[in-house]
Amino acid sequence: MWPFGKKTADRVSDAIKENKQLSGLGLNVQEKGGTVTLSGIAPSQAHVNLARIVAEGVNGVKSVDVSGVTVQAPAGAQTQAAAPQSSGGPTVRTASTGSTQTAEQEIEDSSRVAKEVLSAIRSNGELKDDPIDVLQSGKSVILRGVVDSDHELRLAEQLARGVSGVTGVDVSGLKVHEGAKELAKEKDEQGETVYTVQAGDTLSKIAQRYYGDMNAYGKIAQYNNIANPDHIEVGQKIRIPA
Repeated sequence: MWPFGKKTADRVSDAIKENKQLSGLGLNVQEKGGTVTLSGIAPSQAHVNLARIVAEGVNGVKSVDVSGVTVQAPAGAQTQAAAPQSSGGPTVRTASTGSTQTAEQEIEDSSRVAKEVLSAIRSNGELKDDPIDVLQSGKSVILRGVVDSDHELRLAEQLARGVSGVTGVDVSGLKVHEGAKELAKEKDEQGETVYTVQAGDTLSKIAQRYYGDMNAYGKIAQYNNIANPDHIEVGQKIRIPA
């Protein structure tokens, strides 16, 4: 169950790939300690701005560095200015095509919507500590993650729908799991969920806590290279796989 186990960089990469304006750019994503670094080529500054906002929408991201993204307009995006003509001769003005202007305006509008939804959720006292990703799809948003209750799920959807310009809200990827805030609280440097073994714990109990299935203990054991699933120690750090 997300967000338990999936690295922050992988979730940012997924969010970018699922965004229709960014999916084909092939941007590289690196993350360390909550800082995400994006690199690659984008056709406009509007795309760069959108990539930053999409990355910021992933829970656990503290800052985004886009200095490694180079803006390179695709061939044919602009008409070239003609060489100076003699007096009275025709001239050609440099101008972006109408389609490019429309596309960039759409990206700017989508960026604003995504940023305002993210702000609404992160500034809400009940939701600010929930592991929720805000993904952007045009002027619609996708909420993905885990909340503590049905009330919080409805609240997240209500806040998103209340943002001006939002045309749709998809909460199918937002799950209810009691104690979600606490379960997702401890992370390693890659953003993976980590659990510290307490007295009386077994891998079966830990699997039940995170997956609702005690028989999933084998997945945890394999992911952490635990040879004997019946032997874990108090204080041991265990990474929770997706």
